[in-house]
Amino acid sequence: MTLKTNALIYFLAFCSGFCIMGIELLGGRILAPYFGSSVHIWGSIITVFMLSLSFGYLLGGKLSTKNASLTKYGLIFLVASIMVVPITLFAEPIMAFIFTHIEDSRYGSLLASTALFFIPTIILGMISPYSVRLLVTDSERSGQVAGILYFVSTLGSALGTIITSFYFVLAFDVNTIISAFATTLGVLGVVAIAVNSVANNKELAHA
Repeated sequence: MTLKTNALIYFLAFCSGFCIMGIELLGGRILAPYFGSSVHIWGSIITVFMLSLSFGYLLGGKLSTKNASLTKYGLIFLVASIMVVPITLFAEPIMAFIFTHIEDSRYGSLLASTALFFIPTIILGMISPYSVRLLVTDSERSGQVAGILYFVSTLGSALGTIITSFYFVLAFDVNTIISAFATTLGVLGVVAIAVNSVANNKELAHA
C-alpha cells in the first residue's frame, strides 16, 4: 500500500467511527416516542451496538484473511450503506408493532434496537479489523498500526457523537441525518473501489 492509500484507509476508518456513533446516538431519538428515554432504553441501545460490533469485528477479521483488497474493503462500506437505509424506511412500523405486542418497555426497546441496528452495525464493525489487515505490511509494526487505527476510528466516534448531538439534531430531522450517513458510507465505498481500480490499471500499464 502507498502512503496515499494508507491515508485513505485511515480517513475511511475515521468516517466509519463517526457514522457508527452518530447512528447510535440517533437510536435514542428514534426509540423515544414509543419507549421513552430512560436509562434502560439506552441500556438496550448500547447493548445491541456493543454486541453487533463484537460480531462485526470477528467477521471482519475472518474476511480479511481471504485475499484482502481495497475493493473488498469498499464493498463493506457499500453494504453498510445499503443496510442503514431500512432504518429510515421501517423504523416507525417496526416500533409500532413491537410497542403494541410487548408491554414491558425494557424488552420492547431491546427487541426494537435489535431489529433496527443489529445487522447494519455488524457490517460497520467489520471495517476496523479489515482496515488493520490492509495497513499492516510488517508484523513488527502491527501493534503500532492497530493503535493508530483505533485512535483514528475512536476520534471519529467522539466527533460523531458531539457533532450529531450538538449540531445535526438541531438542524435536521433524524431520517435526514441517517440518510446522510448512509450516503456518506456509500460514497466512501465507491471511492475505495475507484482508487483500487486506478492503482491496478497503473500497475498493468507499467508491467
